[in-house]
Amino acid sequence: MFDYVIVGAGFAGSVVAAQMARNFDRKVLLIDRRNHIGGNAYDHYDHAGVLVHKYGPHIFHTNSRDVFEYLSKFTEWRPYEHRVLAKVGDKLVPVPINLDTVNRLYSLNLTVEGLEKYLESVAEKPAAIRTSEDVVVSRVGRDLYEKMFRGYTRKQWGLDPSELDASVTARIPVRTNRDDRYFTDTYQVMPKHGYTRLFENMLDHKNIGIVLNTCYRDVIRSVPHRQLVYTGPIDEFFDYRYGKLPYRSLEFKHETHDVPQLQPVAVINYPNDHAYTRVTEFKHLTGQAHHRTSVVYEFPCNNLEPYYPVPRPENAALYKKYEALAATRPDVHFVGRLATYKYYNMDQVVAQALTLCAKLSGATRGELVRKPPAVGQVAKPAAGC
Repeated sequence: MFDYVIVGAGFAGSVVAAQMARNFDRKVLLIDRRNHIGGNAYDHYDHAGVLVHKYGPHIFHTNSRDVFEYLSKFTEWRPYEHRVLAKVGDKLVPVPINLDTVNRLYSLNLTVEGLEKYLESVAEKPAAIRTSEDVVVSRVGRDLYEKMFRGYTRKQWGLDPSELDASVTARIPVRTNRDDRYFTDTYQVMPKHGYTRLFENMLDHKNIGIVLNTCYRDVIRSVPHRQLVYTGPIDEFFDYRYGKLPYRSLEFKHETHDVPQLQPVAVINYPNDHAYTRVTEFKHLTGQAHHRTSVVYEFPCNNLEPYYPVPRPENAALYKKYEALAATRPDVHFVGRLATYKYYNMDQVVAQALTLCAKLSGATRGELVRKPPAVGQVAKPAAGC
C-alpha cells in the first residue's frame, strides 16, 4: 500500500514525493509518461557532449529564501545572471527595454531623466488597460510596441496582443537605467551539475518508487494507495468533460556547431524575423567548457505538449468549471502548472508543492524547508508499459 501515488515527475510532483518520503516516512510511487524524471527542466548531454535543456532554457531565479534553501539540499549552485538581446533590424538591443535599448534603436544619447521624458511623450494612454497591447503602448508608445513586442507576441501565442489578457505583458519591466539583467531576483543561480542531477538527488530515497514510460491510469487501478497527487492537465484528468483547455505548445530544433561560441548572450529574441521566437546557446547557462556549442530554436505551435495556458477570459472561465470538479475530489490533490492552469516559474511551483506538503502533514512550510533531508537509497525506475 502506497500512501501517495504522484502523477508527474517534474518540480511539483518530485518535491511532494521527496518531502513526504523523507520527512514523514510515507511510501510514495511517482509516475511519469515520459522516459525521464525532471519534467520540462530535464537536461542531458547531447551527442557532442554538450549539456542541453531538452525543452528549452530553464533559468532559476527566486526571491524566496525558503525555496532556495530547500533546493540547496539537493544541488550546488553556480552564479548566473540571465541576459537577453533582441534582433531588431540589424541591431542587437537589450531585453527588457532599458536606456541602452532606446538609445541604440533610435541613435539617441538620452540620460535616465531624458528617457523618462521620452517615454512619457510617446506613451499612449487608453481609457482602460484591458489587453496586452494596452499595457505596452501605455508604457513605451506605438513604435517600440511594434518593434519589440507585437511580432514576438503574435508568434508566441498565435494571437495579436490586442486579443490577449493584460497579464501577458504586465509583468515585463521597462527600465530607465542601464540594468540589462533579465531578472532582478535575490537568488539568480543555476544547478552546478544540471537539473537532472538535482532531481536524482531529490528522489534518491528508499520510500520512493519511480515508474516511467507509463500512463498513470494503468497504475492506479492495480496499485493500492491512499491518496493521489496530480500534476498533469486538469481537463485530461476529468476526460475533457467541459472541453479542452487551450495551451500554446513549442517545437524545438537543436543544433550543434563546431565552434566554441555562437552568441554574445544565452538568448537572442527575434520579434520580427523568422518563424522562431528565440535562439538559446546553453553553454552560457551551464558554464560548461567545451570546444563545440549547442543551440536550440523555439517554434511556437499548437497541439503538441501543453506548455503555456492561453490567458483569455473565456479560458479562465472554463478552468473554473474544472476547478469546481476538483473540489469534489478530496482524495486527489491538484498541484503545478497544468493542474491549476496557470503559468508559474519554477520557484513558484516549488513553493506551491511545499505548501501542499505542509497541508498534508500539518507542518508549516518553514518547518519543512529547515528539516534536513534523510539519507536514502536510489529508487530504481520500474519498467514502463
